[in-house]
Amino acid sequence: MIQRTIVIAEAGVNHNGSVDTAKELINVAATAGADYVKFQSFHAKNVVSSIAKLATYQRNNLASGSNSQLEMVRKLELSENDHETLVKHCTEMGIKFLSTAFDDDSMDMLHHIGMDFIKIPSGEITNLLYLKKAASYGQPIVMSTGMACLGEIEKAISVLLLNGLSRDSITVLHCNTEYPTPMQDVNLKAMLTIRDALNVKVGYSDHTLGIEVPIAAVALGANVIEKHFTLDRSMPGPDHKASLEPNELKDMVQAIRNIELALSGNGLKEPSKSEIPNLTIARRSIHTAKLVPQGEFIAETDLIMKRPGDGISPMEIDRVVGKRALRDLPEDHCLDWSDFI
Repeated sequence: MIQRTIVIAEAGVNHNGSVDTAKELINVAATAGADYVKFQSFHAKNVVSSIAKLATYQRNNLASGSNSQLEMVRKLELSENDHETLVKHCTEMGIKFLSTAFDDDSMDMLHHIGMDFIKIPSGEITNLLYLKKAASYGQPIVMSTGMACLGEIEKAISVLLLNGLSRDSITVLHCNTEYPTPMQDVNLKAMLTIRDALNVKVGYSDHTLGIEVPIAAVALGANVIEKHFTLDRSMPGPDHKASLEPNELKDMVQAIRNIELALSGNGLKEPSKSEIPNLTIARRSIHTAKLVPQGEFIAETDLIMKRPGDGISPMEIDRVVGKRALRDLPEDHCLDWSDFI
């Protein structure tokens, strides 16, 4: 049975505040075969204070010269009407809409719009009131864990459980919030530690350059993959440079689907349906290395192992040596049990 990995194509704020660009991102995600396209929903004044500074990667990716996080975030807001427009476009394109809320009003708006699950971002894992609010809707939750240690994840899960969620409705995504994440900091095995220590479904939210780490995460058992993408990495904005371009997103999704197929076997080591015809082609049978006259006892020096493998297996050579030839056996003859007295 194929275990399908949920692939979330993270558009995030790579629309740069433009609904038309957001629609283009939806088109790209749908064409790539992602299950969800995800945005970010917030009212800047509810999330960022006037003194909050940009992260280093944000400052490096913006050309404005400003160090104000509030100034940056205000330009990236989407209105409620914008959200409804994007939900409609997702339906038309055959892909599911998803967004991460960063404040209570946005959570209520997204709940009203309707989504399959709530996505908790890494930065809110220590926000008690946010966690309680997220749990209050009674929906499944997918929670990113960048910057968190195992104990913080466990506390966040406890809050969700105490507020009515079941453990099997929670999926925890291993994550690193540096954009882009250095390969040596990925620590992908931590995903398995989370799974085994906390008894939850797990996945991986990726910020590395390239597509190989999400693919590896699927091979390790990720149930959910989240990956940023953009129309063009050269666009201005905080997240574009650490995002996939359209062809790369498509390649990642296809690779994940291939890995799912590769993992779908029964686990038994046996010839597959496709390779059974190769058994006789690639394996060998016992042949005569020279003429063996009628009545002669067969010695090991009379034999040679050659393809095809549709005669007596070389593993049976000890049973063949010492038998007498029923008839003259010419050189290069593929032996059969009927050749012996």
